[in-house]
Amino acid sequence: MSSSDDFNTQIIEEFRANAGRVSGPFEGATLLLLHHRGARTGTARVYPVVYQRVGDAMAIFAAKGGAPHHPHWYLNLKANPQTQVEVGTEKIDVVARELVGDERREVWERQKELTPGVADCEEKTKGLRQIPVMLLEPKKRPQL
Repeated sequence: MSSSDDFNTQIIEEFRANAGRVSGPFEGATLLLLHHRGARTGTARVYPVVYQRVGDAMAIFAAKGGAPHHPHWYLNLKANPQTQVEVGTEKIDVVARELVGDERREVWERQKELTPGVADCEEKTKGLRQIPVMLLEPKKRPQL
Protein backbone atom coordinates (compact mmCIF):
# COMPACT_ATOMS: atom_id res chain seq x y z
CA MET A 1 0.00 0.00 0.00
CA SER A 2 1.41 3.42 -0.95
CA SER A 3 1.72 6.28 1.52
CA SER A 4 -1.13 8.11 -0.29
CA ASP A 5 -3.32 5.02 0.18
CA ASP A 6 -2.46 5.02 3.91
CA PHE A 7 -3.25 8.75 4.13
CA ASN A 8 -6.61 8.29 2.39
CA THR A 9 -7.46 5.28 4.55
CA GLN A 10 -6.86 7.38 7.68
CA ILE A 11 -9.07 10.18 6.34
CA ILE A 12 -11.85 7.73 5.43
CA GLU A 13 -11.73 6.11 8.88
CA GLU A 14 -11.77 9.49 10.65
CA PHE A 15 -14.60 10.74 8.37
CA ARG A 16 -16.76 7.70 9.23
CA ALA A 17 -15.94 7.85 12.94
CA ASN A 18 -16.81 11.56 13.22
CA ALA A 19 -19.93 11.97 11.05
CA GLY A 20 -17.97 13.48 8.17
CA ARG A 21 -15.60 15.71 10.11
CA VAL A 22 -11.83 15.29 9.84
CA SER A 23 -8.72 17.00 11.17
CA GLY A 24 -5.41 17.78 9.52
CA PRO A 25 -5.23 19.33 6.06
CA PHE A 26 -8.96 18.81 5.43
CA GLU A 27 -10.16 20.23 8.76
CA GLY A 28 -13.16 22.49 8.12
CA ALA A 29 -13.39 21.48 4.45
CA THR A 30 -16.59 20.22 2.87
CA LEU A 31 -15.52 16.63 2.32
CA LEU A 32 -17.34 13.64 0.91
CA LEU A 33 -16.39 10.04 0.31
CA LEU A 34 -16.68 9.18 -3.37
CA HIS A 35 -17.40 5.57 -4.22
CA HIS A 36 -16.27 4.65 -7.72
CA ARG A 37 -15.63 1.53 -9.75
CA GLY A 38 -12.44 0.98 -11.74
CA ALA A 39 -12.97 1.70 -15.44
CA ARG A 40 -10.94 -1.35 -16.50
CA THR A 41 -10.88 -3.55 -13.41
CA GLY A 42 -14.35 -2.96 -11.99
CA THR A 43 -12.76 -2.79 -8.54
CA ALA A 44 -14.82 -0.84 -5.99
CA ARG A 45 -12.92 2.07 -4.45
CA VAL A 46 -13.57 4.96 -2.04
CA TYR A 47 -11.77 8.30 -2.20
CA PRO A 48 -12.11 11.43 -0.02
CA VAL A 49 -12.86 14.52 -2.12
CA VAL A 50 -13.55 18.19 -1.33
CA TYR A 51 -16.88 19.30 -2.77
CA GLN A 52 -18.97 22.38 -3.37
CA ARG A 53 -22.76 22.41 -3.03
CA VAL A 54 -24.51 23.37 -6.27
CA GLY A 55 -28.23 23.34 -5.49
CA ASP A 56 -29.03 19.77 -4.40
CA ALA A 57 -25.96 18.45 -6.26
CA MET A 58 -22.26 18.44 -5.37
CA ALA A 59 -19.37 19.54 -7.59
CA ILE A 60 -15.98 17.84 -7.23
CA PHE A 61 -12.70 18.85 -8.82
CA ALA A 62 -10.18 16.54 -10.51
CA ALA A 63 -7.21 18.72 -9.54
CA LYS A 64 -4.86 15.95 -8.35
CA GLY A 65 -2.66 18.60 -6.77
CA GLY A 66 -1.93 20.08 -10.18
CA ALA A 67 -0.45 16.86 -11.62
CA PRO A 68 -0.20 16.71 -15.43
CA HIS A 69 -2.77 13.89 -15.62
CA HIS A 70 -6.27 13.30 -14.27
CA PRO A 71 -6.92 11.33 -11.08
CA HIS A 72 -8.13 7.77 -11.51
CA TRP A 73 -11.46 8.53 -9.85
CA TYR A 74 -12.27 11.00 -12.66
CA LEU A 75 -11.63 8.39 -15.36
CA ASN A 76 -13.64 5.87 -13.36
CA LEU A 77 -16.62 8.26 -13.08
CA LYS A 78 -16.49 8.90 -16.82
CA ALA A 79 -16.77 5.15 -17.42
CA ASN A 80 -19.23 4.46 -14.57
CA PRO A 81 -21.20 7.63 -13.76
CA GLN A 82 -23.80 6.00 -11.51
CA THR A 83 -22.32 5.76 -8.05
CA GLN A 84 -22.70 6.70 -4.40
CA VAL A 85 -21.24 9.30 -2.04
CA GLU A 86 -21.10 9.59 1.72
CA VAL A 87 -21.81 13.06 3.10
CA GLY A 88 -21.70 13.17 6.88
CA THR A 89 -23.52 10.01 7.92
CA GLU A 90 -25.72 9.89 4.81
CA LYS A 91 -25.17 7.70 1.74
CA ILE A 92 -26.55 9.23 -1.46
CA ASP A 93 -26.95 7.58 -4.86
CA VAL A 94 -25.71 9.99 -7.52
CA VAL A 95 -25.10 10.28 -11.25
CA ALA A 96 -21.92 12.09 -12.32
CA ARG A 97 -21.62 14.37 -15.31
CA GLU A 98 -18.80 16.64 -16.38
CA LEU A 99 -19.47 20.35 -16.44
CA VAL A 100 -18.36 22.28 -19.53
CA GLY A 101 -18.34 25.85 -20.78
CA ASP A 102 -19.98 28.57 -18.70
CA GLU A 103 -21.47 26.04 -16.29
CA ARG A 104 -17.98 24.71 -15.46
CA ARG A 105 -16.41 28.16 -15.33
CA GLU A 106 -18.97 29.45 -12.82
CA VAL A 107 -18.50 26.52 -10.43
CA TRP A 108 -14.69 26.49 -10.86
CA GLU A 109 -14.32 30.22 -10.19
CA ARG A 110 -16.49 29.89 -7.07
CA GLN A 111 -14.29 27.03 -5.82
CA LYS A 112 -11.17 29.15 -6.28
CA GLU A 113 -12.82 31.79 -4.06
CA LEU A 114 -13.81 29.21 -1.45
CA THR A 115 -10.51 27.32 -1.53
CA PRO A 116 -7.66 29.46 -2.87
CA GLY A 117 -5.35 26.42 -2.93
CA VAL A 118 -7.15 25.06 -5.99
CA ALA A 119 -5.89 28.05 -7.96
CA ASP A 120 -2.38 26.79 -7.16
CA CYS A 121 -3.33 23.43 -8.66
CA GLU A 122 -4.49 25.17 -11.81
CA GLU A 123 -1.13 26.98 -12.05
CA LYS A 124 0.81 23.74 -11.52
CA THR A 125 -0.82 22.11 -14.55
CA LYS A 126 1.06 24.68 -16.67
CA GLY A 127 -1.75 24.58 -19.20
CA LEU A 128 -1.22 20.86 -19.89
CA ARG A 129 -4.80 20.12 -18.90
CA GLN A 130 -7.95 21.84 -17.75
CA ILE A 131 -9.00 20.59 -14.33
CA PRO A 132 -12.30 18.75 -14.81
CA VAL A 133 -15.32 19.62 -12.69
CA MET A 134 -17.77 16.79 -12.11
CA LEU A 135 -21.31 17.37 -10.88
CA LEU A 136 -22.78 14.63 -8.71
CA GLU A 137 -26.55 14.83 -9.01
CA PRO A 138 -28.77 12.88 -6.64
CA LYS A 139 -30.40 9.98 -8.42
CA LYS A 140 -34.11 10.49 -8.81
CA ARG A 141 -36.15 7.98 -6.86
CA PRO A 142 -39.30 6.65 -8.50
CA GLN A 143 -42.54 8.14 -7.21
CA LEU A 144 -44.81 5.58 -5.52
